Amino acid sequence: MTIDSDPIPATLSWAVRLLRAEAVAVGLVAAWLLWADLTATTTDLTSALLVTAFAIGAAAALWALGGALARRKAGARAPAIVLQLMLLPIGWFMVQGGMGWLGVPLMALGLGMTALLVSTPTTRALGFE
Repeated sequence: MTIDSDPIPATLSWAVRLLRAEAVAVGLVAAWLLWADLTATTTDLTSALLVTAFAIGAAAALWALGGALARRKAGARAPAIVLQLMLLPIGWFMVQGGMGWLGVPLMALGLGMTALLVSTPTTRALGFE
């Protein structure tokens, strides 16, 4: 049995927590979408199910990336950064659509998570330095 004497840095720990929180949030959206798919009176079922499947896949990916980063798998960092940067255009279009109360925090989350993932302590913990 090997005990890792080098603790996970706070930046990586927070990144993992936030990725898992995002996964739960997207999972809740996916559950709501599934409920909406099943209870809608009229819908394009194929499109509705594809959107729901996308949300389920996104939640699973976020959860898996959080787990991989918790195990210090360096290959998980780039996909996690890409998913976080995807929050920027999503947030921007929300702001443009009059939902700034949600868009601005989403953009801040994406930038903050990216900062956590590229920070020096996280980079060292993942073996990039």
